[in-house]
Amino acid sequence: MSQTRGAGESLYRKEAKVYPRDVKGTFASLRKLAMVVLLGLYYIVPWINWAGHQSVLFDLPARKFYILGLTFWPQDFIFLTLMLIIAGLSLFFVTAVWGRLWCGYACPQTVWTEAFMWLERLIEGDRNKRMKLDASPWNRNKILRKSAKQFVWIGFALWTGFTFVGFFTPIRELGHSIISFQTGPWETFWLLFYSFATYGNAGILREQVCKYMCPYARFQSAMFDRDTLVIAYDEARGEPRGGRRKSVVPSEQGLGDCISCTLCVQVCPTGIDIREGLQIECIACAACIDVCDQVMDKMGYENGLISYTTEHRISGQETHVLRPRIFVYSFLLLALVAGVIWSVNDRILLRADLLRDRNALYRELPDNRIENVYTLKLINMDFKPHQYRIEVVDNDDMVLFISPEPTLKPEEVGNFILRMQAPASAGRGSVKVDVKFSTIEEPVIERTVSTRFLMPYE
Repeated sequence: MSQTRGAGESLYRKEAKVYPRDVKGTFASLRKLAMVVLLGLYYIVPWINWAGHQSVLFDLPARKFYILGLTFWPQDFIFLTLMLIIAGLSLFFVTAVWGRLWCGYACPQTVWTEAFMWLERLIEGDRNKRMKLDASPWNRNKILRKSAKQFVWIGFALWTGFTFVGFFTPIRELGHSIISFQTGPWETFWLLFYSFATYGNAGILREQVCKYMCPYARFQSAMFDRDTLVIAYDEARGEPRGGRRKSVVPSEQGLGDCISCTLCVQVCPTGIDIREGLQIECIACAACIDVCDQVMDKMGYENGLISYTTEHRISGQETHVLRPRIFVYSFLLLALVAGVIWSVNDRILLRADLLRDRNALYRELPDNRIENVYTLKLINMDFKPHQYRIEVVDNDDMVLFISPEPTLKPEEVGNFILRMQAPASAGRGSVKVDVKFSTIEEPVIERTVSTRFLMPYE
């Protein structure tokens, strides 16, 4: 039976704004280090040249992908597929062992949100100052600080969008195009789109992306088990919680070690209370561990009230790091990585396509010879120029003529007309012919292509 929504209800659930407190500690330092390294790679790598090309460039118009000195062509799409599979398996492996380590330290949403919050703290101050500023009426100080924050955020987002497009269009050319207002429509669209996405996700939505938009939190339970590392509150040790003086012995007052300072909630970027148990909103950033350990130090208590642990350890059982799924993930990852490395190193830097002319099956020449005409497409996938030798394998009756001379510059695609002739007595009907292509300078670069040579049936 259908139900109608009440007049006062809304489809959108409005939540209180989260003001994460800045925290210092081991895990906070690791998060900042990860942010600096990952953002540094993102913003710097496109500006580095490698083997005469941008170190990472997905040149879609030319249908070439340059990755750290390697050139991948459309025919190498299998490598991209395998790398995506490796990335997926790596996520499964990391999640099975360390839980949501990816979310807390390497997820783009986390990394850029951390950067935006750092800029926000730099301009508006710490948690208390930001809360006081938002609650205050609009005045000169509030307008200046809010405007400055938005100006810096938008500039940072635009630079992020520019860098993103720079992975698909040579970034130096893109910079000149922007300065001269000559960017193409697609470049402009993706620059603005990615800038807007960065600004919206890292500056405005923040924890809402992790809570409601990210699917990873929903299916992580399929990768977790009771031996997976999670961030957990030791309820047996911490409860019952309550405030007390430092001189008070908790056991004499019937209290646990938790003093109900709520700092673990104040530092959480998603605004959850870790004391309520494992929650899908937890991104395992470990900010609550850092701040709780600091409180325990001040109170003279043992660290680890909130810690990285496992469900087995919490229940007093032994934790098993090596377990069947870890072996399976490790074996698959090693096999795939080894296969990709071997395939990339062993691939032939030459492509050859031989297509027979469809306008004529064959031609009968005056000297009692039969001729077939082919269109030859050669691709030099090497960074060096090459001259090519073309010959028929194990068939002395076949004679090849090619025009022009098959010489290609680095990464050049060449089209040639290849004529193949044979005596009329060499066979009848369709004859299989193997044509070998090799470089004169480096005979190791070679490829053999099979085709059909058509002759009269009578």
